[in-house]
Amino acid sequence: MDTIPNSMQELLESITPEIHEQLKTAVELGRWENGEKLTAEQKEHCLQAVIAYDLEYTDPEKRVGFLRGKNGCKSGEQ
Repeated sequence: MDTIPNSMQELLESITPEIHEQLKTAVELGRWENGEKLTAEQKEHCLQAVIAYDLEYTDPEKRVGFLRGKNGCKSGEQ
């Protein structure tokens, strides 16, 4: 990304599926691919970007935090 996006929509449009996966991994591990630790602010911003991207481009059942049915179980399963 060469320029700073002017809006959240511009930011989302600049995130590729590969970048989305890298952001999710960084949040999960607390580190960038190069091993550098994320700051609390970076982690917060990455998570916000992942959630916003998921809402725009990802099927509901594949989104971060998705729970299936009541109590997160498939219907009839315990």
